[in-house]
Amino acid sequence: MALATRFALLATLAACAQTAPVDPVPRPAARPERPPAPEPPAPEPERSRTQDPELVSYYDGVQRSLVAQGLLRTDGGGPDTPYDVRQLVENFVRIALYEEYATVSGQIVARQTASQLHRWEMPIDMQIEIGEAVPPAKQTRDRNAIISYANRLSRVSGHPIRQVEADGNYHVFVVTEEERRALGPQLRTILPGISDAAIRTVTELPRTNYCLVFALDPANTGAYTRAVAIIRAEHPDLLRLSCIHEELAQGMGLSNDSPSARPSVFNDDEEFGLLTTHDEQLLKMLYDPRMRPGMGVEEAREVATEIAREILGTET
Repeated sequence: MALATRFALLATLAACAQTAPVDPVPRPAARPERPPAPEPPAPEPERSRTQDPELVSYYDGVQRSLVAQGLLRTDGGGPDTPYDVRQLVENFVRIALYEEYATVSGQIVARQTASQLHRWEMPIDMQIEIGEAVPPAKQTRDRNAIISYANRLSRVSGHPIRQVEADGNYHVFVVTEEERRALGPQLRTILPGISDAAIRTVTELPRTNYCLVFALDPANTGAYTRAVAIIRAEHPDLLRLSCIHEELAQGMGLSNDSPSARPSVFNDDEEFGLLTTHDEQLLKMLYDPRMRPGMGVEEAREVATEIAREILGTET
């Protein structure tokens, strides 16, 4: 569903002329009246920016199809989705210590590669930016959903997240197709050093990519300093909320997906649409003080095993 990656720097109107009124009888000895000044041309109306109806219909069909297949579950898992310490650790390593995408010849391509542990060390100042073309009721609903979910992420991870109106370091965009295609200049401002490939990934995003997030690690130490999440406004409610859940958590450092992770939103099979208890445990592991940004796979695996045993209350 998502695309998550890290960066080591991430109808003219014509005015009709009006004639002056003409007296039926000439005025004796009257000087000819000066013709009226021409009226200024009517301003060109601003083109209305709306959600793309074709995309709205397409994503509505996507959601209906997924739900009909029993996917986009919101129950968080249960008896049908058991997992043990070993599985939790392996899921953590695959999701937190591997990259889902890589830049090859100036293009971002899907390629699983081992990386280092990434997370935020500084507090997150989250700035929500909802496009003007998004209907007001949906703007309110989305803003409330993002704030509520950000509070949950902060509570689970123990990492401070606050909402700001300006100068944020984690920007969450909910935008229409047209608004997203115009984001290039703004992205260059809020993500200094972002590559042309990353800009194109946003502005030329195919409809098969539902949402995405970029996170910036400028010193290549594993410590994030900036992130940008892009959510399509054309999504129906559940699909849009699913994007919010996955992308915002991936921007915290759980940036990869794994086909073996279950129950998890970090799995492209779309079985689960919202963050699960399993995923909360991954987030707790990531932000445990025993973890450090920059850790490699094996070192992190050892620490993750210790934490997972504590979380699940078992020695196996």
